[in-house]
Amino acid sequence: MADALLPGPGPDTVPDALLDSMSQTAPGADTALDSGPDSGPDALPNSRPDGAADCAPDPALWRILPPGLRRLRRTLLLLVAVPAVAITALVSVALGGWPWVLLTAVPISAAGWAWLAIGRIWRAWRYAERQDDLLISRGVLVRRLVVVPYGRMQLVDVTAGPLARRFGIARVQLHTAAATSDALIPGLRPQEAARLRDALTERGEARSAGL
Repeated sequence: MADALLPGPGPDTVPDALLDSMSQTAPGADTALDSGPDSGPDALPNSRPDGAADCAPDPALWRILPPGLRRLRRTLLLLVAVPAVAITALVSVALGGWPWVLLTAVPISAAGWAWLAIGRIWRAWRYAERQDDLLISRGVLVRRLVVVPYGRMQLVDVTAGPLARRFGIARVQLHTAAATSDALIPGLRPQEAARLRDALTERGEARSAGL
């Protein structure tokens, strides 16, 4: 995963309004995500008639991740948290006395905080296809914006492990000329991941050929 901006358009070339829009979500986005695969992040409402995304920093151009990644991470959290709470409760009972039972509040509080954090981190991930580059935004406390010029893409890889396939998600990994500047988009639906892979590959080849 790339945390730094890739070579090409630097941070000074990104409008301030675009950074401000990174924390915003298009109206109704959360509802659309749960309404089915034909709505939500797979549609760009404000696109030009020629099919290219408008380069204006419009929050409606950002695509957010489907809920599969959030469900996967919260399921893994429960698999860890539930046994931790049970073991803590058994140890507290074995030690005797009601004050020891308060120890169970520690894993419960940690699990609750992690549950909320997973939701916030999931909402922070978004991406936007522009005419000359791909934008990837993430981060809650520290927001990061990765700009990937199409002409610098060398490989677009789609992977999905057993758990990811069970939850119906895949990951798109972008490899560029700089080995330390790769970027990824996690938790996409397989159809969207395949579409994005084909689109980015086609645009990368076109830019490399100088078209």
